Amino acid sequence: MSAIDFGAALPRPRTDIVPALIPLLVAALAFPFIGSLSSFVTLTAAGLAMGMMIFTMASGLTLAFGMMDVLNFGHGAFISLGAYVATLVLPPLVAWSQTDSLALDLGVLLLALAAAVVVCGAFGFVFERLIIAPVYGQHLKQILVTVGASIVVEQLLYALFGPDQIPVSPPAALRGSFLLGDAAIEKYRVFAAMVGLAVFIGQTLVLNRTRIGLLIRAGVENREMVEAMGYRVDRLFVGVFMASAALAGLGGVLWGLYREQVHASMGGELLVLAFIVVIVGGLGSVGGCFTGAILVALIANYAGFLAPKLALASNILLMVVVLLWRPRGLYPVSGR
Repeated sequence: MSAIDFGAALPRPRTDIVPALIPLLVAALAFPFIGSLSSFVTLTAAGLAMGMMIFTMASGLTLAFGMMDVLNFGHGAFISLGAYVATLVLPPLVAWSQTDSLALDLGVLLLALAAAVVVCGAFGFVFERLIIAPVYGQHLKQILVTVGASIVVEQLLYALFGPDQIPVSPPAALRGSFLLGDAAIEKYRVFAAMVGLAVFIGQTLVLNRTRIGLLIRAGVENREMVEAMGYRVDRLFVGVFMASAALAGLGGVLWGLYREQVHASMGGELLVLAFIVVIVGGLGSVGGCFTGAILVALIANYAGFLAPKLALASNILLMVVVLLWRPRGLYPVSGR
């Protein structure tokens, strides 16, 4: 009897790179219409930075659904809360953030980001225990209770901070632009893009290369088996939701400094954009969320330059086109 090559008999996982190439295709198609190389580089760099900020916020939403099967329409409340935390941390340290020292300026900004992560993570724990835990596995009730909770949080923010927009600005070292020929790339956008990329790499490594990531993914697939091994899946899910809320708060700070203003309804406005990204990328897929965020941001920037009236509808049109091509998104998660 001839020997059997078991290695050859096992199917190898296929990597679908086509969706990941779509942002490159969009950029290539947009370039002839933009014409100017400097304008194209500026728009593309701005789109990538915007995409990284959107991904940071939307990745928390996709984690909650992909890992916990929770539709959290209160995600925008965490975004707004994180931005407001920055307005409390940055003003007392304004003397340190307006120096010529890059180390001091980055230290102040990282402190604001860390404070937002801690506060939103703690609020996420309370939110999960009081709001989410009673409605696990009930999507309709999840939508209703999280929408209601987001309205309550938004009104509390109005009561605490007032109805007016609060101005915020990046530290002095992150103002201005880098010049690449005639193209100008804002320093803060480079920083925001680096933070977003770090978030993506961190999530990918944790979910795919660590024991805790393996346990979380196993708990999603077979909760009874994981609990039979002595692990508390409910505690793992609490940690996932806290991470989801922390990412929303982190993204809220980045976006508030990007827009240089904070208001209580900003989270609700960004929630719509985050849901579009999650749907385009594939519900529950971190990689799809990353690709979808970049795609949404690039198209919004190119459309805003070429056809400003079309820019507002560009995200909806993108979602329609993607769902007609792939009804479950660019990178659908099996079983979702």
